[in-house]
Amino acid sequence: MHPVLYTVLQRLGLGLLTLFIVSIIIFSSIAMLPGDFGEQVLGQQALPETVEAFRKELGLDKPAYIRYIDWIAAVLQGDLGTSFSGRASSGSDQSRSVWELVGPRLSNTLFLAGFTAMIAVPLSLFLGITAALKRNSVYDRSVNAVTLTTISFPEFFLAYLLIVFLAGIFPTLSNVTPDMDLGERITKIALPALTMTLVIVAHMMRMTRAALINLLASPYIEMAQLKGASRTKVIIKHALPNAWAPIATVIAFNLAYLVVGVVVVEVVFVYPGIGQLMVDSVSSRDIPVAQACALIFAATYILLNLLADVIGIVTNPRLLHPR
Repeated sequence: MHPVLYTVLQRLGLGLLTLFIVSIIIFSSIAMLPGDFGEQVLGQQALPETVEAFRKELGLDKPAYIRYIDWIAAVLQGDLGTSFSGRASSGSDQSRSVWELVGPRLSNTLFLAGFTAMIAVPLSLFLGITAALKRNSVYDRSVNAVTLTTISFPEFFLAYLLIVFLAGIFPTLSNVTPDMDLGERITKIALPALTMTLVIVAHMMRMTRAALINLLASPYIEMAQLKGASRTKVIIKHALPNAWAPIATVIAFNLAYLVVGVVVVEVVFVYPGIGQLMVDSVSSRDIPVAQACALIFAATYILLNLLADVIGIVTNPRLLHPR
């Protein structure tokens, strides 16, 4: 078997094993949340018999390992379960599928993450490459200072700063709806997208700069310069092809953050994404929805990390041309 294919299959196997372990952690963590869903819905004045009957209807009376096996078996078949919220409000038949709740919210989160990536990735690559080419210049130091400042602030602090200074220009509540046109939707998500852009550009720009500076000090780069190759040709033809692996890894990590790390940003701007849904479901003890959101976050993060590994493997000449 070719070394590249073998390594990719090995990474995929490790990814599936990681996702299995993470699913156990997710289930255990949510099961250990304080409070009881039955008591929270029915109230403290409810009779113990009523609470027990309600728990039995929801399947919460089963042992934890049985509930985990039932849940993971359903997930493998594409069934994320049924939300508790409808049962809480009406008693039985008005419950909704978790997919019905998660689907539109996941679409909103992916739209926000995609729009942010379209801005952040080209900007960070441009800043990283130009800062590496003008190392130790005023431009390089200015870019580093700005990115260090933005990266040192928590996301919610940046979000509130943007709300304070840009509230008169962009809406502070990102309450998008399915019937909005594209222009209005982009206007609504301007502040959360800008918040995440400021955070991830710092990471990607600095890693791109570091990767290029490290490569520019390599002997083959010096040899290309001694042969009279222009600086632009040296960067494009010699440095960048060998820098794609670390750069792609950083981009994949930050794209994973865009999907997984939006929880705080969505809560601050009341954006109807999957992060906001997860916070609401944990608060209301809607266990199936909370588990589904956490599992989607974990699967997305693991998938994008696997993609970064595969890109790094495919772009590694030592694996592409084994001796």
